[in-house]
Amino acid sequence: MRSQEHPNPKTRRASAEAEVSRTTLVLGATGKTGRRVADRLIAAGHPMRAASRSGETRFDWNDRATWIPALAGVEAVYITYYPDLALPGAADTVGDFADLAVANEVERLVLLSGRGEEGARRAEDRVRSSGADWTLVRCAFFNQNFSETFVEPVRHGILAMPGGDTVEPFLDADDIADVVFAALTDDRHVGQLYELTGPRLLTLSEAARELAEAIGRKVRYIPVTADDYAVELVRDGMPREVAQPLADLIAEVLDGRNAYVTDGVERALGRRPRDFSEYARAAAASGVWDLERKAS
Repeated sequence: MRSQEHPNPKTRRASAEAEVSRTTLVLGATGKTGRRVADRLIAAGHPMRAASRSGETRFDWNDRATWIPALAGVEAVYITYYPDLALPGAADTVGDFADLAVANEVERLVLLSGRGEEGARRAEDRVRSSGADWTLVRCAFFNQNFSETFVEPVRHGILAMPGGDTVEPFLDADDIADVVFAALTDDRHVGQLYELTGPRLLTLSEAARELAEAIGRKVRYIPVTADDYAVELVRDGMPREVAQPLADLIAEVLDGRNAYVTDGVERALGRRPRDFSEYARAAAASGVWDLERKAS
């Protein structure tokens, strides 16, 4: 009987170095999850290309001329779509990008998706059928929306949103980034759909109370209609053609369809997700909601 053959040590080292040298393209690298994923890749020594509409590597979903240059020499891509996968045309755009990526020898695609969104399901299907190794990361409402999107309303104590009394399992962006990093760098996550939530359900009123406790002053939630919310988004500088569909989408996904927790974080990472109260305390300690702080 032949003895078992062992790989040459030099071969093992070369294989390991090839795996580490995989270049990963991070789309939306200045966004909530993109910059966190980029930071993790850099910290782990993985070559990474950060792409955004205004970065050194320019990428714009509305300018397809930016796609191929961003993909040059890339083996894996973290796909985030702006403003949201559920909006009309998004699924086809993401699907076209996935097909182009595979045609340009990209091997792995990790897609950030949303819970309860039919348009997002179509985008997921397009990524699945692209021919790449894929992982789908389907996410609940981000904790960081309160400290990176709705900063001024929270800072001034009035959180007006079209959420009614629905409960939501608010999810931390650092948990998302940990799952995405694992999916980009570990073959065990290929072909997996991870539906990610936080560990418990909260109404927006309860979330506002926890924010208030962390900040040390009152924060009040006021339910509004989607139309009124769209007006506020426009007032804050968002184009109306984006604001209204986005407001309608937020009202839709906060209608109770996502009022349950999942084990996605634990399945992917072997640990529990971060609780909203822990997030609120850390964000408050950073000073993001301090009244004397200038609007970003």
